Amino acid sequence: MNKPLKKIIIVGGGSAGWLTAGIIAAEHLVDDSSLEIILIESPDVPTVGVGEGTWPSMRNSLKKMGIKESDFLLACDASFKQGSKFSGWKNNNSQSDDNYYHPFSLPHGYNDINLAEFWQPFREQVSFANAVTTQSYICDLGLAPKQISTAQYSFNNNYGYHLDAGKFSQFLQQHCISKLGVKHVRDHVININSAENGDIASLTTKLTGDITGDLFIDCSGGASLLLGKHFNVPLVDKSSILFNNAAMALHLPYPEENSPISSHTLSTAQSAGWIWDIGLTSRRGVGHTYSSAHTDHDSAEKALRQYITPTVGKKLAESIAIKKIAVEPSHRKEFWHKNCVAVGMSAGFIEPLEASSLALVELSAKMISEQLPANRKIMDIIAKRFNDKFLRHWQKIIDFLKLHYVLSDRVDSSYWLDHRNPSSIPDSLQEQLNLWQYQSPYHYDNDSVDELFPSASMQYILYGMGFVTENIKNTKRINQSNLAEQLFKENAQRSQQLASILSSNRALIDKIEQFGLPKI
Repeated sequence: MNKPLKKIIIVGGGSAGWLTAGIIAAEHLVDDSSLEIILIESPDVPTVGVGEGTWPSMRNSLKKMGIKESDFLLACDASFKQGSKFSGWKNNNSQSDDNYYHPFSLPHGYNDINLAEFWQPFREQVSFANAVTTQSYICDLGLAPKQISTAQYSFNNNYGYHLDAGKFSQFLQQHCISKLGVKHVRDHVININSAENGDIASLTTKLTGDITGDLFIDCSGGASLLLGKHFNVPLVDKSSILFNNAAMALHLPYPEENSPISSHTLSTAQSAGWIWDIGLTSRRGVGHTYSSAHTDHDSAEKALRQYITPTVGKKLAESIAIKKIAVEPSHRKEFWHKNCVAVGMSAGFIEPLEASSLALVELSAKMISEQLPANRKIMDIIAKRFNDKFLRHWQKIIDFLKLHYVLSDRVDSSYWLDHRNPSSIPDSLQEQLNLWQYQSPYHYDNDSVDELFPSASMQYILYGMGFVTENIKNTKRINQSNLAEQLFKENAQRSQQLASILSSNRALIDKIEQFGLPKI
């Protein structure tokens, strides 16, 4: 029990496996320590390969691993992502402006004042996002979040990435092996061997034989070979709250080599789901996630092909190959059991809305790395901390994703009506909605320092969807009105300033390919 933890075994590659390996290896300087990390990857199991959106947190992960941003961008066909734009979610009325943004930048002056309260009287004149941040304005113009002279990982507007998931995992693999000392075993796990105390003692592989370890990390995707199949940790079904249980995806070529690259994810609501549309440097990744209880697969495919027809023409739209993906909206009852912890889809998956999947991988790997137990004796303490924290994270994700649906006024299908049925709304979310009728989300709505969706994100969704908070005037609010007016003006001025100096997403990436990004 007091024996030092010296050997970590990761089962499964893909983005989850290699991100986890890289984050832990970089933290513990594997090349210079007694800690050994081995990643076992089946040579025959393809990755899902559609998780193509990241949060801004990915910049810190890549930087910590010692990766040059320009190398990553070019190797992974990556582009800059400044947030998400939602179309058709409010009322699907073609006569109205049914669009809003969830940008990555905080509202201007967010640490000093809650501008949402002062925006309310002007809600009919300016959108919330345009009033408090420059990012939605910049996205509408198709501009990048930084300049070629801006140092790598720095920004004018906060950003994450759109990337090719397959190329990303290959890029991480090469970096982890060559730079971070991670050992790679391409083999099939054919048996999981238990120790006397019920821990995993070793894995038997087809070609390499038995591989022992002290901590086993399950990154085997939906198969969940270790936590799910070996330990029988059950999934907690969330399909009664969030209904999407199927998806189909395709890779769409640009009409021209220099076609614009959008710097935000576009999420377009459909009658029984929604379509994502993200721009990489070489192509677009487009997909439709939907509820099979509210539509059939043929209708969902028809809606996806109709969506892409205006940009690629009817012939290509009807012939392009589509990949179908089963989705089980759920997460594990616990994520760390004995000496095994699940990361990525082996821990669960709800739906691709707001691209939380890779962010959860980063957050999981970061906590494992920073709280890495010194020995088996204290591992159960760390496991309890991990389970408590990530159960809260999953509940927060579910509430936040559900928020997008319950605020909709769409009445064109049972899908949207069922989403607003009170029986499908978690009590925790309903409580928040009741509160937000009278006070806008702000700092006290954040429960922890590593909040996945901070109160600013709640504001963008609430007020983007037309939610009304009945603010009660008080002395503090009146005294802050001058500051609020000043910040609104500063934001408008900065929007114009950035529009004059930023290039398009495509133009910036072309310059990065030619010159690279400065290190400082």
